Amino acid sequence: MFTNTTILPAIRDLKDIDKAIKTDSEYIVLLNTHIGQLKSLVRELKRSDKKVLLHADLVQGLKTDEFAAQFLCQDIRPDGIVSTRRSVLSTAKKAGLITIQRLFLLDSLALQSSYQMMNTIKPDCVEILPGIIPHIIEEVRRDMDVPVIAGGLIRSDEEVQAALDAGAFAVTTSNRRLWKITEEK
Repeated sequence: MFTNTTILPAIRDLKDIDKAIKTDSEYIVLLNTHIGQLKSLVRELKRSDKKVLLHADLVQGLKTDEFAAQFLCQDIRPDGIVSTRRSVLSTAKKAGLITIQRLFLLDSLALQSSYQMMNTIKPDCVEILPGIIPHIIEEVRRDMDVPVIAGGLIRSDEEVQAALDAGAFAVTTSNRRLWKITEEK
């Protein structure tokens, strides 16, 4: 799915778009956007040969439900949807988009309910937050047999490597220092 990509730049601030476009990553994760900006942002990233993974839960001005997901799939047309919500991911999956279930692992109960949701939705991959818990990355990868992305609180190259060594195939980060910028783009 994400060939030769270990860092997925996550755009939290629109001023980072130009830097994200200059990375080697084929995919960009779009966070914290406003509904009025979505279409032009996705179009700009796609014109720059980037595939867009849109975090549906963080679109300001858009309710996170099945109807919102239909709007995103049909009108905005990202390449994938990131969400914590079952209805959003199910709708995106039916539309043929990449589905990434975001898991906030606060405790054992959150992990168990995440497993139940994964079994129902069967997402293309999961993003584990915080991504600095290698043994949980290993466990989810082993128990659910689903590709894992690590995200959240990753601040160093060593933490990126620890997540990858634990079985994550990629790391999302808004930390520009960890992005691999290609100057010639």
